[in-house]
Amino acid sequence: MLAAMPPSPSIRPHGSEPPIRDRGDACPGALRLHSAADGHLARVRLPAGDLTARQAEALADAADRLGDGHLSLTSRGNAELRGLPDDCGSRLAALLRDAGLLPSERRERIRNILASPLAGLDRNTPSDVRLWARELDGLLCTSESATALSGRFLFVLDDGRGDVAALGGDVSLVAEATGTAAPADHEDRPGTGTPAHPGGSALLRIGDDPAALRIAGADAPRAALTAAEAFLSAAEASGTGAWRVRELPSGHGLTARVVAERLHAAGIRAVYVAETAAGTRTTAADSSAPGIIEGRDDARALSVLAPLGRLSVTQWRLLAAVAAADGDGTLRLTPWRGIVIPGLSADAAAARLRELAAAGLVTDPDSPWHRIGACTGRPGCAKSRTDVRADATAAVTAGSSVPVPVSGPDTCPDAVPLPGGPEPAPGPGPGPGPGPESDHPASRHHLPVYWSGCERRCGHPHGAWVDVLATPDGYRVSVVRPKTPPAPAAPPAAPCPTS
Repeated sequence: MLAAMPPSPSIRPHGSEPPIRDRGDACPGALRLHSAADGHLARVRLPAGDLTARQAEALADAADRLGDGHLSLTSRGNAELRGLPDDCGSRLAALLRDAGLLPSERRERIRNILASPLAGLDRNTPSDVRLWARELDGLLCTSESATALSGRFLFVLDDGRGDVAALGGDVSLVAEATGTAAPADHEDRPGTGTPAHPGGSALLRIGDDPAALRIAGADAPRAALTAAEAFLSAAEASGTGAWRVRELPSGHGLTARVVAERLHAAGIRAVYVAETAAGTRTTAADSSAPGIIEGRDDARALSVLAPLGRLSVTQWRLLAAVAAADGDGTLRLTPWRGIVIPGLSADAAAARLRELAAAGLVTDPDSPWHRIGACTGRPGCAKSRTDVRADATAAVTAGSSVPVPVSGPDTCPDAVPLPGGPEPAPGPGPGPGPGPESDHPASRHHLPVYWSGCERRCGHPHGAWVDVLATPDGYRVSVVRPKTPPAPAAPPAAPCPTS
């Protein structure tokens, strides 16, 4: 369990000025469609990634009848429909409304809640913060002030295992260990015989502020909304139209101390906690890894990944069928573009995992598709320089997670040609290839690898990752670290060798 999970680092370059937002954000939603090169795109918010098998079937119907027959999973645990026609808005809204996926149409784009996907499922489970997620979503769907939040503002709820705390939340709640005393008179403590209810206490974090506020678990959802309202006040005072906490300019930044005052005014007790090192984590399952999750009372959950975050309607319907027939009737989408199906028996879990593997889903943590992602690329995105998904698939098929050849332990200064592009000039010799003992970027600590068709790098991971960027001169590969945001493409040096 974490005593104080460090916040996610800002991806804005150090020393750069915060942006001036003179318009609302253009994030797509279920009702506000985005025009893309392959048709319109709809993004359906699924707070905490939760949906029922019936709702999953409704999304499959929408993709089948209105879209391109596929569903995309996002890094916030949401679902996207692509290839939608111009006149589908009312039909799509009706499908989603009937499935209970539009509880508040005015607020459908602000229901951005990311929660630990395995909370309450594995044997050593920390608190089930997904209960907080449901309460917070209810508050958002009835709050008038929350309608001013942008579609990019993110709430993160971590159950203490540290899996989502560093994924870029504007307002984050981190459940604390059972023995941590809650402030005021709240001393709810989960028992040891059943999955823990998030009573106890939580750490409330604001953007990149290393400090936190300890609050009672019962107050956590209301405190998160109060913090978001404090952000809206700061954004209005700054005059910059900031969409996210990290965009607030100097002099108007939102800190834990500022939010503590708002909490006090709202009748929520909070204790200021200065920056501390991360505490001891419980032995909990890896939320990002595919496979079978062993839970209490012989229960099992299945965790699978969608290759490059895309699923066919056939694959999606199979997942919904497994949840309905052998699970508890629910599914959870993860920020690693995966799906968790809770509530299976041990025998059913093993058989169904084999069935899902045969259907093309990633079920083994040793799969070459594990930890590889890509943006939409061509033909869906007009800004992309190439079909990055096809290129990534070709690389994986050839036994690599990145374009080869690549030189250097941390960066490839030389361009690897894009498919169909001009051949490079001869180079001095081959660079090291991927392997367990090589200095190839993708082999270093099993970092996630992300392919991007342009410098926007839409959907890229947080933390450290291998950046595969398509430039006008070819692919460039580098390692991005938390304090080193991805740099724009630099002018090429000599072309990479082709042998």
